[in-house]
Amino acid sequence: MSQLVSAAEPHGTSSGSTGPASGSPTPRTGTGRRTGFFGRPRGRPELYSSYRQEQALFNTRAKALGAGLLVLIAILLPFNVSDDLLRILGLGLVLAIGGIGLNLITGYAGQISLGHAFFVGVGAYTASVVAGDPEGRALGLGITFIPAWILAAGAMAALCGVIVAPLATRLRGLYLAVVTLGLVFLGTYVFTEWSSVTGGQGVGREAPRPVLFGDDLTLDSAFTSDQKLYWFFLALLLIGALAARNIARSRVGRAFGAIRDRDIAAGVMGVDLSRYKLIAFTVSSFYAGVCGSLLFVANRHFGPEQFGLIMSIQFVAIVFIGGAATISGTIMGALLIASLPRISSEMTHFIPFISTAPNVSPNIYEVEAILYGGLIVAFLLFEPRGLYGIWLRMRMYWKSFPFTY
Repeated sequence: MSQLVSAAEPHGTSSGSTGPASGSPTPRTGTGRRTGFFGRPRGRPELYSSYRQEQALFNTRAKALGAGLLVLIAILLPFNVSDDLLRILGLGLVLAIGGIGLNLITGYAGQISLGHAFFVGVGAYTASVVAGDPEGRALGLGITFIPAWILAAGAMAALCGVIVAPLATRLRGLYLAVVTLGLVFLGTYVFTEWSSVTGGQGVGREAPRPVLFGDDLTLDSAFTSDQKLYWFFLALLLIGALAARNIARSRVGRAFGAIRDRDIAAGVMGVDLSRYKLIAFTVSSFYAGVCGSLLFVANRHFGPEQFGLIMSIQFVAIVFIGGAATISGTIMGALLIASLPRISSEMTHFIPFISTAPNVSPNIYEVEAILYGGLIVAFLLFEPRGLYGIWLRMRMYWKSFPFTY
């Protein structure tokens, strides 16, 4: 054995030798190669020696540097973008939080859910009740501490997910989709009739005021309100995305994947289907509740009729356009969906027969609906992996250039 080890080492060194300049042992692989920062041989960035190494959060240096650069650009973006664009980007960040929740249950766990808007509405009105004015027209507790009403919104939505989850153990596929779709219509009726909480149809209620360390984020100060809200949404998205990514690469995430690929086989292998489907619905509903509380803040005002089927389709579009079972793809899809109203309104400058009046056809609202449907159909037909799949194609082309194979 000692002869084999010695033969694998570079000439003139021994197993106990140190690096030429550092005075400390140089990390080596089993073949004697020096390893880089991520524990792999230098010049071999995709050579993994353990499963844990492959499943690391940033398993290559390029991924770590790229993620850090994107976060830095996102932080500095408000200094170079107008407030109206920041408002759109902030809405996209909030939608990304809800989209990540739906992707956990649909993309990772394979459970089709069309009732995401119901859980978003539960979170929105829970936050409004907790942070609302006790002397106002609608019910309110006056707790303006941001973590209190955000966590309360997520917890209440998660509780509703726990109640719905037992149905997931008995149903799957189209039947589960129809049941979750029924939640949307049930929620629309409850939100419309419970006027003491929601403010009633056509009236609505004011959003909770985000006060952080005594600073109201909806008021201008050293920074504009849109800049402060953008940074606030970005921080929460980073926390949510990091937590979801860790869930996906954990034991729970592997169980989700087994259930998605073949739930009967997963049950035979020992995966507790009831437990993990309960976890999937609970975590997804928590993300939806947090999204609802922030969505109220981003739009400043909401009515009960807005938490309907259209919102559920919007989140489904985010998942399929961005890419199922991807966190970064969900963020890209949410930013694109949030930008569609602005894109459709800008088209009037290039296509003059598109009207901005809602009673004239064709108008920008009809164009926006066409874009929704067209994008979903186009991605399902030509790029099922979504925007994340396009990014993978670009990355593989760059890595293999100038070769085409």
